[in-house]
Amino acid sequence: MYQKQFTWILFGVLIACSVVAQSTLKLEEAQAKAAANYPLLRQKALVQQQAQIGVANLQKNYLPQLSLGAQATYQSEVTQLPIKLPNINVDPLSKDQYRALLDINQLIYDGGVIKQQQSLQRMGEQVAEQQVAIEMQKLRERINQIYLGALLLEYQLGQTSIVEKDLQAGLNRIKAQVSNGTAVKAAQASLEAELIRNQQRAIEISFSKQGLLDVLSVWMGDSTGVQYQLQKPAQEIVSADISRPELRYFMLQDSVYQLQGKLVEQKTAPKLSAFAQGGYGRPGLNMLKNEFAFFYTTGLRLQWSISSFYTNKQEKELTRISSRMNEVQKDQFMLQTNAALRQQLAEVNKYKQLLATDQQLIGLRLKVKETAAAQLENGLITPADYVREVQAEDQARQNALIHEMQLLQAIIQYNTISGK
Repeated sequence: MYQKQFTWILFGVLIACSVVAQSTLKLEEAQAKAAANYPLLRQKALVQQQAQIGVANLQKNYLPQLSLGAQATYQSEVTQLPIKLPNINVDPLSKDQYRALLDINQLIYDGGVIKQQQSLQRMGEQVAEQQVAIEMQKLRERINQIYLGALLLEYQLGQTSIVEKDLQAGLNRIKAQVSNGTAVKAAQASLEAELIRNQQRAIEISFSKQGLLDVLSVWMGDSTGVQYQLQKPAQEIVSADISRPELRYFMLQDSVYQLQGKLVEQKTAPKLSAFAQGGYGRPGLNMLKNEFAFFYTTGLRLQWSISSFYTNKQEKELTRISSRMNEVQKDQFMLQTNAALRQQLAEVNKYKQLLATDQQLIGLRLKVKETAAAQLENGLITPADYVREVQAEDQARQNALIHEMQLLQAIIQYNTISGK
């Protein structure tokens, strides 16, 4: 009586774990939902805004640059005429002098520096966006691991149902023999204990699977506790061509170094601008007139920073070195990626061959189990012998499930490594 109650309690826990909302889920859907829910994805919009602001700020350098200033001074001596002219009285300048100035400077030519800086800003935006794409690739790999782990547990949970049927069939035979007096109660208890152990295993697998599904729900932004019906992904290698986001990152980074090299060259070009200055003060431009007056000056200004040539060669060499280092990192990445692809291809071939032998082994174990079931019914073997054969077939099926999932994982990992 107690054994039956315990069995129903175990089943109740298992059913309670499973009676939740059902939702069909494909691997591609899980990847897409996780990507949409990934907080780092919001950084892409922030990077775009940042680049737009930077470009707009650089564009404002083409607008007239205004500055306003004022000063009041007192000086110990002022300019005076060294001679006195008859009938002419020239008042000396006041020692306290005042001036308010408005300067206007309009850039005419800067050698293309501002445009080059804007190009660098936009290229930096693309580099930052590509870094986000690389992180999204890592997220995809993480989702693959969680999804395939949960799918394997789902298959293993199904296998426990097959084992339960075999054990229950054996238990029914033993019960009949006990009723007929041809078997002892201990034989029946042995199978009942094995049946409970299998149910406990089913509970463990069910909770482990739900734990992975809850983790998957968090990544996808869904409510936890959903019992997803996972779909088995397609098993095929898409292509051996590498199209990882890292390759575009290296390409964009190299473009940044090329633009930086051009900017170094353009900084040595002369700069031409127009200027105007207006003000009010004492004295004005007429130094012989000691009174407050308005004044202005205007003209063109040419500036050529000769000192920029001091470090021009070294700065260009630094950008070339950075470009070569970027090329080395790209070659290193390609070497590691190609090696990883070779390894995954070997894994794919290994699990294909193992699966072929698994089917042969399952067929043989099935025949042995069926023979053992007949022998158990005729009292030729003990329940322990029968359980051993049931477990042997179960282990063969478990190995086949594991190898099938390992093959699937190897194929998906191969496609992920190649960027497909």
